[in-house]
Amino acid sequence: MNGMATATANRRLNQYLANDIRGASPEQLIMKVYDFAILNCKRQEMLKTNEALQVLITSLNFENEAAREISVGLFRLYQYCQDQMRKKNYKEVEKILTELKSTWTAALQNRE
Repeated sequence: MNGMATATANRRLNQYLANDIRGASPEQLIMKVYDFAILNCKRQEMLKTNEALQVLITSLNFENEAAREISVGLFRLYQYCQDQMRKKNYKEVEKILTELKSTWTAALQNRE
């Protein structure tokens, strides 16, 4: 592919991704962040994985009393994952994130 064709393909992909994100529910966005974190953990990309973990931390709801206990637990897990990434324990973080994503997936399917 020449440079012009590559640029056009990249623009189309970016438009597709932007539309996909704009049309996603908050739950679907969280799943996309998990996918991004897991992928970058597999690639041993510490910074990108930690950025995704920070997005997950930011998305926690500490205001809602019913959600607070779960949010505190997830906050601790996400911080642990960030710490493990700094220690290059990629497999440990990948395992935790994969299990959390699986739990989210099951919870969302049970809601439907």
